Amino acid sequence: MTSIFQRLTRPFTSSTMRFTPESGGSSTMAAPEGTEKATFAAGCFWGVEHMYRHDFGSKGLLDARVGYIGGDTQSPSYRAVCSGRTGHAEACQLLFDPTKLSYREIIEYFYRMHDPTTSNRQGPDVGSQYRSGIFYNNDEQKAIAEDVTKKANEQWWKNGIKTEVLPAGEWWDAEKYHQLYLENNPSGYECPSHFLRKFPELK
Repeated sequence: MTSIFQRLTRPFTSSTMRFTPESGGSSTMAAPEGTEKATFAAGCFWGVEHMYRHDFGSKGLLDARVGYIGGDTQSPSYRAVCSGRTGHAEACQLLFDPTKLSYREIIEYFYRMHDPTTSNRQGPDVGSQYRSGIFYNNDEQKAIAEDVTKKANEQWWKNGIKTEVLPAGEWWDAEKYHQLYLENNPSGYECPSHFLRKFPELK
């Protein structure tokens, strides 16, 4: 587990988007007609949300939030999820315009921006809540996620990927103070495994 001190000692680059959802709870992002949703986990959710906002905020990403998915407890709190007893992963959910940003691009970026080869861990953050996972919302997303995972495993990660590819279950918003955390806390902690790898294009 990361100490509070560690989570408050890393710099960041300012995001380009703003989003302030209600306090924690089960919810669905308001989606204009034709938009799609992507849901995944890649370690500490602050950094995952921040990177996607920064790199796709003007390229088809409409909204983003952090929360919990993959567990079996209703209305999980951050403290409960951090205990590892609820089964949830810290996760990110994106709302995007598929005419400008494809689901495939989102998943390829996912495999570039974190280390999918470690079980229940990202950098110094240890526990099942930090596992790597893609939670697909329909059959098309499942097919794309499985295809990109196979290619990334073979071409980028030397057959070491341990990412789960599972149907999306119930989503729970994280508490309000977690949303846009790095935007609101300029010196906040960022997991050192969250950076963009310079891999060649997938074939």
